[in-house]
Amino acid sequence: MTRASDTSAFSHVFDALDDLHRDDPKTVEINGADEPKELIYARRMSAWLAHIHPEATETLRLAVRAQHLQRWLVPRAEYPEGRVGYLTWRRDQSHQAGGTTAALMHKAGYGESDAERTANIIRKQGLGRDDDVQTLEDCACLVFLENYFADFSRTIERDHLIRIVQKTWRKMSPAAHELALTLPMSDASTALVHEALHPR
Repeated sequence: MTRASDTSAFSHVFDALDDLHRDDPKTVEINGADEPKELIYARRMSAWLAHIHPEATETLRLAVRAQHLQRWLVPRAEYPEGRVGYLTWRRDQSHQAGGTTAALMHKAGYGESDAERTANIIRKQGLGRDDDVQTLEDCACLVFLENYFADFSRTIERDHLIRIVQKTWRKMSPAAHELALTLPMSDASTALVHEALHPR
């Protein structure tokens, strides 16, 4: 498996992923400028990966960068409401992202094993057994808690939100738990997390 480096193939795929992220029709304001939403998400994912696993392989680095790749092409609204619809949407989105990333890797000169490995990480195959998949999941959970949880909590009924926090926590590694507890949060968000982790 290829280790982290600045190979031309890696750089080519990394840049190609970001070019696709820039096509996101949704934007967020960052430092006074509108930026593509999923490009910002991808940068946040990569930043957490660099923090928790600086020696990550190229396959993991690309998988982390591509986790939400072209998510807007698989709209959640086209799936039924409820858990089954949500899980089906997540599965289809991850298969789309994995397939697109693998195709970019093939085009750049990566072998079949590396391309398929990256796609499988994006699809979270082996969660709980595969260290790379767990690392990607940790990054996703930390990005959510750090950047999106506060806004998300204002749109969800409290008891449902508590269950979401509990499910998120169960997917994280012990090391990610420690990092999550150091994140700066509002008093309201801190109280919600505490209630979720210490139910009465």
